[in-house]
Order: sequence, then C-alpha cells, then structure tokens
Amino acid sequence: MSLESDKYKTITKTSEGIFRDKGSKFIAYAYPISQEEEWKSVLEQVKGLHPKARHHCWAYRVNPQDDLFRFNDDGEPSGTAGRPIFNCLKSYDLTNLILVVVRYFGGTLLGVPGLINAYKNASIACLENAEIVVKTISSQFVLKFDYPQMNDVMRLVKQNNWEVVKQDFALDCALTLEIRKNDIPKLSELVENMKGVEIQNIK
Repeated sequence: MSLESDKYKTITKTSEGIFRDKGSKFIAYAYPISQEEEWKSVLEQVKGLHPKARHHCWAYRVNPQDDLFRFNDDGEPSGTAGRPIFNCLKSYDLTNLILVVVRYFGGTLLGVPGLINAYKNASIACLENAEIVVKTISSQFVLKFDYPQMNDVMRLVKQNNWEVVKQDFALDCALTLEIRKNDIPKLSELVENMKGVEIQNIK
C-alpha cells in the first residue's frame, strides 16, 4: 500500500545493527536528520566512536519532496558499500536519515559479492531495529485578518482540523497554521473567498 503523496517514512531515533563475515565486523548506525548539511557532523560522530575502523561507508536521503541523496564507498571497491546501503534506504522507503556502516577488517578478503552482501545485511539489521514512523509534509502559513473576521477564520480552522502554531490578537489578528501539503490548495481557495483575510507562506 503506497503512502499518500504528502506523507513519508523516517526514523525517530538512532538505531544500530551488526553483521559479521569471515572475521570482518560491520556495524551500522542510522541517524534521523532533517537537513542535508547534517550528514557531515553525523559521520564525524561515528568516526569518533570508531577511529580504528578500516572504513566508514554511508548513504543518506533527505527532503522527501526532492529526494536528495548521496552515498560513499570510503575506500571499498566502487559500488560495494555506499550503493548497497542506499538501496536499503530505498527498499524500506525511508528518507530524512543517514546510515553509516563501519567496517573492522578481519584479515580475509570478501570479494565484491561478499562486500555487497555484508554492507546490505548490516544495513538491514540496523533498519530492522529502527523505530519507523510516518510523517506528513507540511508548511506554515500566517493568516492576517481584522476582528470582524475572527469567528469565520476560527470556524474555518476548526472545520479543517488545521494546527494552530501561534496566535496573536494584540494589534492585528494573526494565526500561524501548520498545513499539510495536500491541504494547501484548499486553504488558498477558502481564504481567497474571504474578505479582509491575507495569507503569507513563512516556511
């Protein structure tokens, strides 16, 4: 069953998984992130935990609307580490996270098929331990209006179950709303038909 167009799957907190093969140990870590820039600090954090590991391979996906991603083999043969890790993120349909797999070399070469299998299975072990949730893509809007429109605006918000993030009735009336992506056209259409109500996209 596919998700609605404004929903995506991600993880709530860090998870770990381990896979061993012929003396080599592969330790996988998944971290939730919300911005692409966060991947560097997460990678440095994992390297700090395992400074003596031979490789720190990784893949990330962020921004479910644009599906930004990168992956890296960190010295392993091309296509044997970063790509299998990324493929696991895709097969679990997860975004807004980075998955780093640390390898301690056990003295025996695994070959290309063995490496692909190891990085894949370490990633799976990690994601199987993850707490996966479904989140909604949303934006914030400010509705500005005069006091006479107060009842109409509040009724509109209540009828559509829109989340009020902030309200300010000091001078001019203003409501900051969190609106899911699929409801944005509806919001624009309804506000367009209301006199004295302005809408501003802020996030």
